[in-house]
Amino acid sequence: MISVQEAEKIVLAQSQNYGTEYVPLKEALGRITASKINADRDFPPFDRVSMDGISIRFSDFKNGTRSFPIEDIQAAGQSQKTLTNKNSCLEVMTGAVCPANCDTVIRYEDLEISDGIAKIMIDDIGEFQNVHAKGLDRNEGEVIMTKNHLVRASEIAVLATVGAAQVEVYKRPKVAIISNGDELVRVDHEPLPHQIRRSNVYAIEAVLKGWNIDADLFHLADNEDEIFSSLQDILQSYDILLLSGGVSMGKYDYLPDAMNKLGVELLFHKVQQRPGKPFWFGRFQNQKLVFAFPGNPVSTFMCSIRYFIPFFKKCMGLNPSTPFRAQLGADFKFKPPLQYFLQVKLSTDNALIAHPLIGHGSGDLANLVDVDGFLELPEDRTEFSKGEVFPFWAIGGSSGRF
Repeated sequence: MISVQEAEKIVLAQSQNYGTEYVPLKEALGRITASKINADRDFPPFDRVSMDGISIRFSDFKNGTRSFPIEDIQAAGQSQKTLTNKNSCLEVMTGAVCPANCDTVIRYEDLEISDGIAKIMIDDIGEFQNVHAKGLDRNEGEVIMTKNHLVRASEIAVLATVGAAQVEVYKRPKVAIISNGDELVRVDHEPLPHQIRRSNVYAIEAVLKGWNIDADLFHLADNEDEIFSSLQDILQSYDILLLSGGVSMGKYDYLPDAMNKLGVELLFHKVQQRPGKPFWFGRFQNQKLVFAFPGNPVSTFMCSIRYFIPFFKKCMGLNPSTPFRAQLGADFKFKPPLQYFLQVKLSTDNALIAHPLIGHGSGDLANLVDVDGFLELPEDRTEFSKGEVFPFWAIGGSSGRF
């Protein structure tokens, strides 16, 4: 049995580049950029009006003028107009080009307008106020988005602004999610008293969807020959297999033996952790990977977040570590010498506070409804004090709550 840190190191060492592809802008959300994005023009591309009001020469105001005849209106989307008369103004709309011969904008709230004359009602006016200068944000040719950048809604806006109708992103691995066990029936079936509906595969699929990863779902019965034959076919068609169940010590846990017969190299089996101790990880033909998680729902869920998502992030050129640390919200004790992933609910009080939500073991799927993630407690201690800070693994991926 190996430590969590050793397991993580082995998993991350298998990360690889699956190539790149171009996708339409509308499909880029949640993807990772494979090339840098440069500004195709200055940001903003002109001196932009940032408030509705009037535009003037600041020198006119400085010389004592307070009432300005309105010459014209500069609307957003119109080509630049020119202020022609001294001590005059143009009405301007937010987003419009600042008219030529103007350098200052006074908002409507600070004006009185009557009979075509705009009177400034305040004295606190600064030169260039409410004018967003050309190139202030970025200059033409400047890198505006780096390679290995997660595309969120804000990045979509930037990509659209620079005309990136097609975006080069990293290809995602082709993933199969596989459940195992005769006790599992389809979600649309009525289970018999001794059966339950399949849930783990949907949980894993949801974790992957949080990172915009597509996957195909399979189910294997507790039949040694069927497991061998099905896995043989799936291994040929997919880059990564994520399995749930069948890796412990039971008489019907055929997966480890089937993997051995298929030539899948075992990299480790059993991790010094709770939940998820029986986690099995292997490699096929030096490139395809098998993550075989224990079948208990919380174990499967935690392992997919703690091991597969960091692996995927590293493949995409991202930092695989959790970006969060949270304070333990109450004293907690845990005796076995195992790294413990404590289910917690978060609150904020000038820091992330992780409140323990103790369920009824790794089979208590319902407890996850109230959980925001897992606080990772080290294996070399049994007592943990309120206020101590530990790594926090969030539920929800790139689009989740935290």
